[in-house]
Amino acid sequence: MSKGKVIIGMSGGVDSSTAAYLLKEEGYEVIGVTMGMWQEPGETEGCGNLSAVKDASRVAEKLGIEFHVLDFRKEFRENVVDYFINSYERGMTPNPCIACNRHVKWAALLDYANKIGADYIATGHYARIEKHPVTGRYSIKASVTAAKDQTYALYRLTQEQLERTLMPVGFYEKDEIRKIAANIDDFIAKKSDSQDICFIPDGDYGAFLERERGKNHCPGNFVDMEGNVLGQHKGLIYYTVGQRKGLGIAFGKPMYVYGLDVDKNEVILCDNETLFSRTVYANQINCMSVPEFTDGMRFRGKIRYSHKMADCTVRMVGEDLLECTFDEPQRAITPGQALVLYDGEYVAGGGTILGAKLPIHQRKNEAE
Repeated sequence: MSKGKVIIGMSGGVDSSTAAYLLKEEGYEVIGVTMGMWQEPGETEGCGNLSAVKDASRVAEKLGIEFHVLDFRKEFRENVVDYFINSYERGMTPNPCIACNRHVKWAALLDYANKIGADYIATGHYARIEKHPVTGRYSIKASVTAAKDQTYALYRLTQEQLERTLMPVGFYEKDEIRKIAANIDDFIAKKSDSQDICFIPDGDYGAFLERERGKNHCPGNFVDMEGNVLGQHKGLIYYTVGQRKGLGIAFGKPMYVYGLDVDKNEVILCDNETLFSRTVYANQINCMSVPEFTDGMRFRGKIRYSHKMADCTVRMVGEDLLECTFDEPQRAITPGQALVLYDGEYVAGGGTILGAKLPIHQRKNEAE
């Protein structure tokens, strides 16, 4: 007897292919789909490219499961690419994978699942979904493979999305997944993991942004913390908080990007010590294992995917504004990245980082 009908997103890689196999072995009726999200039909680079479609289709045939290619280019453009471009033009450094997970891989895939009467959707992410033992809310939990853990990029998923999601890969070590994949397709089992942003495979963000907007971004001044002009930069889109390499100018001592002033078209530089702060402000808050954030709650927080989580305390300072204070100063708090809060192995929730200082309009509210 089937445990239910599940739609699984298949990229043609080892993780999603193995996830499809595991779900079928567990007794689900599995339908594989590859999501065309960026490229024109027939192109060989980007999300859901021709090569990915061929690999995913071959795996689906070997597994004996139904397979479809879905066109999600409109959803991807509006919710991921446009968001990415607009964030950079506002002096922020976004994480497009987080937006893609919430608005495309989950929202669009669930919409398709509803149309065909499927019970669940599934992915090959290294994470687990469990109900929190105290709050009873659905939450993302750290995967068995700590080195491949992808919980940071999944913090924005809703309770409704989590309730209908399966993530079988999160219960295995990466080496185990490759061994299982070898029984399905030896070529797939040996494929390397993708690393770059899928719609910028060459990693040249600046060139991509200029192509998309059809314009060159204006040079401006490098300035120090006192506003003294130190030289000229080539355009704000080429810089991010904490950056040292690629500034294109020698200062006689190590200098790092402290922030971007969009209004003045200035890149503010500082020494390494100035990059450290204990306080982080975030908005667009999403609660996961906890129903809400209240003053004094203790968590372990991450301010970027590669960041080693650290102890912190939170409080709400506005309807959608959270203040997180770390016990120890953290380096390069970057607007546009995500602050993700962990309660043990569970994701408590998080938000989009605004910066290390309270936004000016909020400072006025606090004073009042």
